[in-house]
Amino acid sequence: MINVKQLRTKFPTLSHKAYINSGSYGLLAIEVRQAFERYLADRLESGADWGAWVQCYEDVRNRLATLLGANPDEIAVTASASAGLNALASALGFSGERNKIVVSDFEFPTSGQIWHAQERAGARVEHVPENDQGYIPLEAFERAIDERTQLVAITHVCYRNGARLDVAEIVRMARRKGALVLLDCFQSIGAMQVDVRALDVDFAAGGMLKYLLGTAGIGFLYVREDHIATLTPKASGWFAQADVNAMEVSRNFPSPTARRFQAGTPPVPNCYAALAGLDIILALGPLAIERYVGELTGRCMDRLLEAGCRLATPRDDAQRGPTVAIRASDAVELTNRLAVRNVITSSRDNNVRAMFHVYNDDGDIDALVDALLANRSLLRMQ
Repeated sequence: MINVKQLRTKFPTLSHKAYINSGSYGLLAIEVRQAFERYLADRLESGADWGAWVQCYEDVRNRLATLLGANPDEIAVTASASAGLNALASALGFSGERNKIVVSDFEFPTSGQIWHAQERAGARVEHVPENDQGYIPLEAFERAIDERTQLVAITHVCYRNGARLDVAEIVRMARRKGALVLLDCFQSIGAMQVDVRALDVDFAAGGMLKYLLGTAGIGFLYVREDHIATLTPKASGWFAQADVNAMEVSRNFPSPTARRFQAGTPPVPNCYAALAGLDIILALGPLAIERYVGELTGRCMDRLLEAGCRLATPRDDAQRGPTVAIRASDAVELTNRLAVRNVITSSRDNNVRAMFHVYNDDGDIDALVDALLANRSLLRMQ
């Protein structure tokens, strides 16, 4: 069982704020702050220590592999989720019959933008829309995925409304048509268990600044082992090479592992922070975190529904993640008013997003509900 009271002492911000915004940016833990300070101390002491820095880079890769249920050679450590997706896109070809990319309308804009950017190379992008209830049913994917589909790009949890897709079933649909599946797990990993083997996805992308408790400027791309040799990115760099120390200027010789999807110099300070954040998540256990956050968000949703609030997030546990999205008439103004009361949330699609993590508790629910009801004129009530 997670000792949440003790855990909360690691996050000083919680002493004076109800911070429920982890899907935007995770809270700074004492250990992560110390990791930044350790980087600065190392710089002052050594000036440059590439051996130690590259080892930190590799430690991040190994922790990510453990978290995802992958092996380290299937992990590329990237500058962002976007960098990983762009590297993957550059490795795919769209000149043949399988030139279709199926993109759900739950995606973060980056995903749609990157796949639409491939239209110049011959890709044809088809979107899977939401229904009137704000969800994307499986039959909509069934209609979109066909024999021309090369890739299905799906998010685990929608950043706008917190809705969760049935990844395993969508993968089975794609397999029947011979299509690959990319999972964007940025809005779930760290707060939910993401096992790439169990989900059977071909690729997965995310970053360290949200529920993984690290910082911006560092992300990851998982590439299933049997795809690596067949995909050579056109985007490259010296840390994407088979031998980083070869310093070749006359050729590109990509790594035989997923490192080929990396680029240039690693984001060294961010590796320190990411490693500290990953260690917190792994020590607590992803499944234990998912259970706790699921129960906490369920209680929050029930409280809000009882109070007459309208929610954009499905109440069905199988159809939601760590986000509770509350419908508002002016979500930006409401978010600002909550912040005045030291309740930190964010807004998208005219919803207030309460994005819970393992360090949140029932006191944060109380603060959120009280602040919302104090501003009920900005809520869309039942």
